[in-house]
Amino acid sequence: MSNGLTPKAPAEAVKEYLNARESKLSETTIESQRNRLEAFVEWAEENGLQNMSSLSGRDIHYFRMWIEERVEPVILAGHLQTLREFLEFCAWRSVVPNGISERVHIPTVEPEEETRNHFLGPDRGKAVLDYLHQFQYASRDHALFTLLWRTGIRLGTLRSFDVGDFDAGAQLLRIRHRPKTETPLKNGSDAERSISISSSTSNVILDYINHHRCDVIDRYDRNPLITTQQGRVSRGAVRDAVYRVTRPCVIGSCPHDQDPKTCEAMDSGSPQKCPSSRSPHSIRRGSMAWFLRRGTSSELVSDQMDVSRGILESYWGTGGEWV
Repeated sequence: MSNGLTPKAPAEAVKEYLNARESKLSETTIESQRNRLEAFVEWAEENGLQNMSSLSGRDIHYFRMWIEERVEPVILAGHLQTLREFLEFCAWRSVVPNGISERVHIPTVEPEEETRNHFLGPDRGKAVLDYLHQFQYASRDHALFTLLWRTGIRLGTLRSFDVGDFDAGAQLLRIRHRPKTETPLKNGSDAERSISISSSTSNVILDYINHHRCDVIDRYDRNPLITTQQGRVSRGAVRDAVYRVTRPCVIGSCPHDQDPKTCEAMDSGSPQKCPSSRSPHSIRRGSMAWFLRRGTSSELVSDQMDVSRGILESYWGTGGEWV
């Protein structure tokens, strides 16, 4: 004990919190909280926080600055709300000082901001695809961006694909809920489905598998579709790739009058610092707009992208314009 507090490493405290909440929350909510708290654990490891009892208000401030650089405002509120609930649990277990959770300030998100959050416009989406097709054909960045843009799937769905879920002959992808091997779908088994892809998308995936995919298996002896040398691609690696390829200066000139040679957003670990780069969720929203503007029915978009009609309508104006 230190000052009456129980020493506990951040990762261990997170594990105890999630175990305690598992019976009270839905599987989807638990998965969301796990992903958010993994970011906190990552920050703690990077900054040498080994014991939760030493967490201070200043640490919380530094974590907020760190996470603000990596997520959009609407997502930030969710991260901080989960952190506050986690710290309330830790205080109850005498792991952190009482009242420390009150140092986590949750930003107010206006209703219109929830639906007008940044998205990648159809013209920019096509320009990024054209660039990748010409200069990085069948690379991992090309394959994952093509899948996100051409199907509108979530980041978690992209990670869930195994090589065997891709059927080049039938030109389709099978989406499966596999929570026991760490690739759950947001809406559980109800989100399982098969989606059709175009011949050009199928060709990109096939060429990626044959020429650029790291031939590895994950810890469950599964064969991930999108890989790194370590195994299944992580959420962070997908986010970094999307932020990286959506920087405007990659395909054209900088709209912020920055010199690419000195711009901090050009550092390999900081693409999210570009004000015009976009997150995977922004790609999903842009993909919805692209499909709807091409005349695809909202029913088909709803089914393929596992999104409710209500959410689609909140993004898409009645006059056929993006809100």
